Order: sequence, then C-alpha cells, then structure tokens
Amino acid sequence: MHLDAPLKGGEVALVGAGPGDASLLTLAAAKLIGDCDVIVFDALVSSSVMAMADPKAEKIPAGKRGGRPSAKQSDICETLIKLAQKGKRVVRLKGGDPFVFGRGGEEIRTLSEAGVLFRVIPGITSGIAAPAMAGIPVTDRLVNGSLAFLTGHEATENSRMEWKALVKAFPVLVFYMGAKNLSKIAACLLAAGLDSDTPVAVIYSATMADESYSEGSLDEAERGVLEAKSPSIVIVGDIVADRIPWRER
Repeated sequence: MHLDAPLKGGEVALVGAGPGDASLLTLAAAKLIGDCDVIVFDALVSSSVMAMADPKAEKIPAGKRGGRPSAKQSDICETLIKLAQKGKRVVRLKGGDPFVFGRGGEEIRTLSEAGVLFRVIPGITSGIAAPAMAGIPVTDRLVNGSLAFLTGHEATENSRMEWKALVKAFPVLVFYMGAKNLSKIAACLLAAGLDSDTPVAVIYSATMADESYSEGSLDEAERGVLEAKSPSIVIVGDIVADRIPWRER
C-alpha cells in the first residue's frame, strides 16, 4: 500500500501536520488532507494546513490544550470509530508527529480493537523542527552523542523521571509542553546537578508568523526571568550556545 493512496470508505488516516508551516507537510499528508470526507483536527494544527482541505470536507475540532476546556481522549476515539463505521474517509490531523507526545498510540490501539482500517502518516515533530529553524543542532558529533525528548508535565511531585540519571545521561534535553512548568523544570534540573548557567532556549510557535525566540540560563528560568508561553519548545544544554541564526542572516 502506498501511504498517499486514496483513502477507502471507513478508513482513518492518523496524519502528522508538522510544526505549523504548511510547506513542511509530507507529500502523503498534503494529499490526504485534500482528499477526504472528514478531518478531525487538533488545536495546534495551523490555519495554513487546514486551508489545504477540500472545502466540502466536514471539519471537526478536537483540540486538547492544557488548562483549557478540551475534548476527552475517549470521546475523540469514539468519534473516529463512528465516522469510520459510517463509511467516511477520515483524516485524524495532529500537530507535529502523532507518536511523539501526541497520543497517537492510544488512538491506533482503539481503532485496532474496534476493527477499523487505519494508516499512519508521520509528521515532522516540533522537537526537531523548532531547534532546527532557530539554528540549534540538537545533535552535534563534537558536543553530544545522545539527547532526550521529554514532556514538561513530568515536573511534578509524582514525576516518573529520574532527574539525576537524566542529566547524567543526556547532555541535550528537549521539552515539549514545557511552558507552564518551566520554572519547575529548571528547579528539578538544578536539584539534579546541572549548572545554574546552563543555557536554555525557548521557541514559541515555531515556523509560524508569530514565532519568537528567547534565551537565558537555567537559573533565570528557575527564577522566572526567562519566561515561556504555550505552545513552546524548550531546549536545555550547552548546544544552545552553538546556535547559528541562519534565518536572521
């Protein structure tokens, strides 16, 4: 099966919409978005991506944003199943990549259990795209041989992370959904042994017209001097100091 083949009636495509700019969609994503009956889309899917949809396609918002009223995951899965059972050609459109903190695994498990035909179209995840667009290489053979992708929601008392082991193993840390808990994340990293002057970059709304970049130290992030707003990607590590602002040049 070709990934960009037309959807069959009753089939669901779990599609990654990338970081925002429509030009960063995969060819398969662009084709399926423009040729389906229904699009069930997340809040982080940009208007430029949605503009590629067939005007006759039904568009169902299913955004999940922290701290705001949002659809329950169980309801989203149930919607996908019902649409497929009606014979609709469905695109489930998710920002970034569905399988990187996007609950894609939950959705394909539910579809599989319900006997619904589906396919997965990966997208460029923001944890890669945002640093790249800012000129920060998340890997550099002279600096690091590993990196970690993390969720900012783990900076709590019930965290599943071993923070000391984390900072020892990974010289570069990329946090998704890190804006709300930036101060707590910094506090956890400082307590785990990272130097207070460790560079931190905050990239807001990467690849979009309102994109912004800010940079500071781990100490400044902990004290609230370096702030972040959602949606932002947070990069921690000496690699931030090697930034080459290629777009500004």
